[in-house]
Amino acid sequence: MPGIKAFMTPLGLLQIAAYLPSKWEIRLIDENMHLATDADYEWADAILITGMHAQRKQVDAINTRAHSFGKLTVLGGPSVSRCPEYYPDLDIIHMGELGDATDKLIEYIDNSVERPADQIRLQTIERLPIENFPIPAYSLLNLREYFVTSVQSSSGCPHQCEFCDVPGLYGRAPRSKQPDQVIAELNAIMDHGGRGPIYFIDDDFIANPKAALNLLSSLVEWQHRNGHKIEFICEATISLAQHTDILDLMREAGFMMVFCGIESPDPNTLKAIHKEHNLRRPIIESIRTINSYGIEVSAGIIFGFDTDTPETSEAVVQFVRESQIPLLTINLLYALPNTPLYYRLKEEGRLVEDPNRGSNIAFSLPYETVLGGWRKCLHEIYSPHNLLKRFLYQTVHTYPNRLSERKPTLADLVMGTRLLGGILWKIGCRSNYRGEFWKVIGPLLRSGRIEDVLHIGFVGHHLINFARGCVSGEAEPCFYGDPNRSAFNSSYSRNLNR
Repeated sequence: MPGIKAFMTPLGLLQIAAYLPSKWEIRLIDENMHLATDADYEWADAILITGMHAQRKQVDAINTRAHSFGKLTVLGGPSVSRCPEYYPDLDIIHMGELGDATDKLIEYIDNSVERPADQIRLQTIERLPIENFPIPAYSLLNLREYFVTSVQSSSGCPHQCEFCDVPGLYGRAPRSKQPDQVIAELNAIMDHGGRGPIYFIDDDFIANPKAALNLLSSLVEWQHRNGHKIEFICEATISLAQHTDILDLMREAGFMMVFCGIESPDPNTLKAIHKEHNLRRPIIESIRTINSYGIEVSAGIIFGFDTDTPETSEAVVQFVRESQIPLLTINLLYALPNTPLYYRLKEEGRLVEDPNRGSNIAFSLPYETVLGGWRKCLHEIYSPHNLLKRFLYQTVHTYPNRLSERKPTLADLVMGTRLLGGILWKIGCRSNYRGEFWKVIGPLLRSGRIEDVLHIGFVGHHLINFARGCVSGEAEPCFYGDPNRSAFNSSYSRNLNR
């Protein structure tokens, strides 16, 4: 995609940057774009870092480099909030969300940027109410360099899935921003060059259905005022299908895709991991309902549950065939620290510290059996024929159900033309699956459905190549694992250099 350098804006950094005192000079560096330079470290008085568990070694590397320049380091975010013991060498660690700990941090740095003799730990006791969050500092980034801009309207999830750390981090009682607050953030995104799509990163968009309805009414009005320029994406439970009033407004507001954590098509598995809410209606029926409102479903599937069998991979493949979902994240189960799953497996002696494995779990099946099933599944569902067949289903049963009020801008037309040229040349002329590509794309081109061609072209190409990397062993089987394993290092370096 011409000009696009990273997938999604780093909302955590943008939110913290907006909360810091206006008199502070702030330089925000997203290392998905480029690494911080020596000049950046020399310029700064303090280095504030955030990261997830999988980025632990990168966090340590940034900390070591900052200390080599004599700079004070601070770490916040989800990883240190759950596992402060992972980071003994940081000068200050901030555990929890925005709140009283953040105010103490600001006071400390205002008084001194000298490194303390011993690590200082700040724990949020009183959270800043989410309705008091400032507008994220979107001005600190070039939003046009991101494929997706992120926004948050709520925090917290009422469910207690065994493997998930969200309730422990953000609580089970959903907290929601006021609609006018979200609208102000959307206006800020537009004012600073954002062109969509915009991803609502809420843990569950419908965790509070009443709040979701109120927000959606405002989003519909906002889209009408702005000529439906922006497409929205969100994450929600599959029980979204039961809320037809919400789906109605999501369609009118321009929601094009929803990610649902389906995890497994096996009812016994869903019961075992405390995800019974996925069983309130037949999953395939729920997907069809969501599709009928013009919303494409993407899904998360996990391999490695205790209820899995050698036939699990075929069951997942069959589910994908029936559901016709094009985009799925297929992942090995990983026991995130301080989750119910982690504590259970620790008690059972089934946690494994082996850098050569993609997961930290001793599965009930042999590790190679689980890994082989994962690879077999990806090979099957992301073969060009099978993937493009599912996209073809969406062009008949999902995309036509969308409202057609959105009018492309001149910038859209320019970007679309460049994208189309790249897709037709790279995939239609040079790829080794161009025959399958033209079977689907040819009729769409002839009928003028250019947006569908663009979507299928670049998303499909990514998925096909990603799956090939997984099957060959070049890509990681678990998104939460150590990205510094030798099999991954070379591609990680290439991505940074690119």
